[in-house]
Amino acid sequence: MLGKRGLLLLSWVAPATLVIVWEILARAGWISPQVLPAPSKVISTAVKLTTNGGLPNDLGVSLLRAAAGFAIGGSVGFALGTLVGFSRIAEAAIDRSVQMIRAIPFLAVLPLVIVWLGVGEAEKVFLVALGVTFPIYINTTLGIRQVDPKLIELGRIQGLGSLELIRRIVLPGALPSILTGVRYALATAWLALVVAETIGAQSGIGFLAMDAREFLRTDVIVLTIVIYALIGVAADAIARLLERRLLAWHPNYGGGR
Repeated sequence: MLGKRGLLLLSWVAPATLVIVWEILARAGWISPQVLPAPSKVISTAVKLTTNGGLPNDLGVSLLRAAAGFAIGGSVGFALGTLVGFSRIAEAAIDRSVQMIRAIPFLAVLPLVIVWLGVGEAEKVFLVALGVTFPIYINTTLGIRQVDPKLIELGRIQGLGSLELIRRIVLPGALPSILTGVRYALATAWLALVVAETIGAQSGIGFLAMDAREFLRTDVIVLTIVIYALIGVAADAIARLLERRLLAWHPNYGGGR
């Protein structure tokens, strides 16, 4: 059996192999630099952009936008999900409208958001918040509804009040589903930000990619794609860490891994 370190190394075997093969094919001339530059060229570009300060600035701007949108959308999604999860009346009043809005693609709503908010920071944060709201809303509602009724009945027998019942039984029982929603929301946040930063942005990773497209800088475009991939891996790692910390009592998470 492989230990944790062995499993971690194994998870990077496929990406590392892909990069090595990509480098070999590019150096051999089988892949045109205009189509797909070699990884070494992408790394060289990253070093240059980091040295002149452009890449750290764009990355910082994108991270701030994503964080702000995630905080707003996550709060709204959790609040609505909690309300609907506990109340059938709230579900009847809220859920259908939320599901209708969720079905609208980002590109369809983008022109209206631009009319409302312009092409400044508010538009970008709003789109991220909009995308983040739904995964957390759905998983919060689902998590609350899936709590074992026997546990709730046991809590009532033990004399727990409504607030104690929610704090000690319902929300901990719903936490695995809520954290799953957080993982989906982290991925959605970057998808929404990519869409937002392609319109009227003057900074950010999306702006860097669009600017590179105008000058046919495929090395910069590939670099932005790699950055998005690495951010996705980092965000997923943070979500897994939260699972292990907050669900240490659960045999399938903290206790079983």
